[in-house]
This record gives sequence, C-alpha cells and structure tokens, in this order.
Amino acid sequence: MYDRTPIPLRRACKARMVPSGNEVILPEGIIVNVTQSLGGSFTVYVEGNLFRVAGEDADALGLEPPEQPTLPENHSESDVEKLVWEQMKTCYDPEIPINVVDLGLVYECKLNELPEGGKRVDVKMTLTAPGCGMGEVLSRDVKEKLESVPSVKQAHVEIVFDPPWNRSMMSDEAKLQLGMY
Repeated sequence: MYDRTPIPLRRACKARMVPSGNEVILPEGIIVNVTQSLGGSFTVYVEGNLFRVAGEDADALGLEPPEQPTLPENHSESDVEKLVWEQMKTCYDPEIPINVVDLGLVYECKLNELPEGGKRVDVKMTLTAPGCGMGEVLSRDVKEKLESVPSVKQAHVEIVFDPPWNRSMMSDEAKLQLGMY
C-alpha cells in the first residue's frame, strides 16, 4: 500500500475506470494518488474516481514495473503448475485487495501440452457479480499473467456464472483479511 501522497503523472497513459472498465487516457501532469499496488497493477484515485493502471505503465507513476516470472532450467510439470497458480494469485480485483484465487473466482485450471510444444492453460472463472464492468479486464489480466509463464504458449480464460459466486467460496485467508471471521 502507499501513503496516498499526491503525485503528478510523468506521462500520459492508458487506464481503466473502476468499476465500469471503460478505457481512458490519463494526461501527463494530472495529480494521482496510488491507493493499491497489488499483483503488478495500480489502482489510482483521480479527481473523485478510481482507475486501474497496468504494470507496464508503472514508469508513468514513477514506479518500477513488475518482474517477469521465471522457472528453473530443468523445471517439472509441477513447477509449471505451481507458477501458473502463483501468477493467478497476482491478479486482483481493483476494488477488493484480495486476489482472484483467494476470492474463490477460479473454478478450474487445466494445463495441456500443445502439439508444437509448450503448454496451453484453460481457466474457468467467475466474477463477484454478473454485471461487473471489470470482468473483461480481470480475465485479460489472468490471460496475460498466464502467458508470461515461460513454458505457457497460450491461455484461454472463460467467464462462467454457474455456480454463482458467493462469499463461502473465499479462502480462510481472504475472509480473515476482510474481517469476516
């Protein structure tokens, strides 16, 4: 978390409005407050609104971009699967400081070998609410994070609503963090 010190944006950059998901361009020099920095993206408060800035635009905020994931040279299938789950745990709802795995949004994750080599990851996930404007943003974030895993060549993320998400699907850690215990 940050101390919310106002900072001027060092250059114009793309951002997504929270919770609508609409893309905007934040202009150079606009004053922002970083309210959340989890999983390599940033939630900023600007003139009464929240926006999500991608990690690749960290320099516009005067911050460092996130490090890329790595695997050991002689990695095993379980190393890849572990890193895939770790990467999904770096995907956060911009309004709730809990990752999509601990929120219970990931219903299924399968790794498959591709004929040309490498892996394809298929994920079924849901949203906390069917009308969430950030659904496309969250699914794209999961896809991009999975495709950053060295041996993953493709990722497909499907948003599903059956079964409907409810609070009981959250991990104990998430419930504790949100004061639900």
